[in-house]
Amino acid sequence: MYANRMSTLPSYLFAKLDQLKSEKIKQGIKVIDLGIGDPDQPTPEHIIRSLCAAVEDPSTHKYPSYEGMISFREAVSQWYDKTFGVRLDPGDQVLALIGSKEGLAHTPLAFVNPGDVTLVPDPAYPVYRMGTLIAGGTPYPMPLLAENGFLPDLDVIPRSIVRSAKILFINYPNNPTSAIAEKKFFKKVVDFASDNGLIVCHDNAYSEMTYDGYKAPSFLETKGAMEVGIEFHSLSKTYNMTGWRLGFAVGNSDVLACLGKVKTHMDSGVFRAVQTAGITALTGPQDCVTRMRATYQERRDLLLAGLREMGISVEPPKATFYVWAPVPSGFTSMQFSNMLLDKAGVVVTPGIGFGEHGEGYIRLSLTTSIEKIKEAIDRMRNLEI
Repeated sequence: MYANRMSTLPSYLFAKLDQLKSEKIKQGIKVIDLGIGDPDQPTPEHIIRSLCAAVEDPSTHKYPSYEGMISFREAVSQWYDKTFGVRLDPGDQVLALIGSKEGLAHTPLAFVNPGDVTLVPDPAYPVYRMGTLIAGGTPYPMPLLAENGFLPDLDVIPRSIVRSAKILFINYPNNPTSAIAEKKFFKKVVDFASDNGLIVCHDNAYSEMTYDGYKAPSFLETKGAMEVGIEFHSLSKTYNMTGWRLGFAVGNSDVLACLGKVKTHMDSGVFRAVQTAGITALTGPQDCVTRMRATYQERRDLLLAGLREMGISVEPPKATFYVWAPVPSGFTSMQFSNMLLDKAGVVVTPGIGFGEHGEGYIRLSLTTSIEKIKEAIDRMRNLEI
């Protein structure tokens, strides 16, 4: 009945977490969710007003262009220049996406033949691996280890694997580890990709969630990056627009053209009114982003203090809205996560859900209020760990 590829796809991690959470709620338990990274703050008011006005315009009701409105792509290029100092041609170096996840999932369909390899971080956002499997490819895990600053060691990948590889996925600031990468790492990535004929796909969705004075770079700032890869970005996290489904890919025009060709057969583009609101987000006042950073930093500091009281020590992450915390001795990540849900009503994400090398960690999200984080800490503090 089912296609053979379905046997290679596990249940989606976050769908499973939702199911477990729902079961506890049905039991009358007041669950505090520190699992899924979905911003709890509303989309800024000026962006909402822009959407409402655009929806009233009948011209936005028609089929959108596959590559995105030129005005939206111009706004993206202006934002990249202002944010990273990267110049982009909106004509062929910017592609609108129905959220960055859609583009990341479709990229292997454009470049991976059955049996081809993609180099995928482990632990990682699941879509890199799943997109590869759906395309018939083989994901090769690159361990992200604490001793390496959660950066992949490209030098230890077997030559036989590299020769079969088509795509190298990277993601910094990183989900789930919240690790950051400096420009020297991106230079090594560019050289590695250039030497081995690889396409680099950098997922940069968390670049604007930074703390303690840190500024996340773009992969495309690196000399030679435009020749070997593309970068994915999203308005979901930066502007609290997860449900709006608006993102973009930028960089190498040939790679984007091939991804765009897949999209012409798989979707019908982003609703024009949503793109208009995206223009407002990218070109309008950015004080909402500044406030967001301050909010998440306050939550981060509170959660870290609570974890330290429990005997769990974590270095303050400089970016993302996640805390990647080691599991106490005697627990697997799944055991510890289940215990927190069963005995404290607190949802966290087990590290094993992000890959084999995520074992030994849990991911806690900062996308809930100070009050709920305080209550979660109180509940967890009362457990015997």
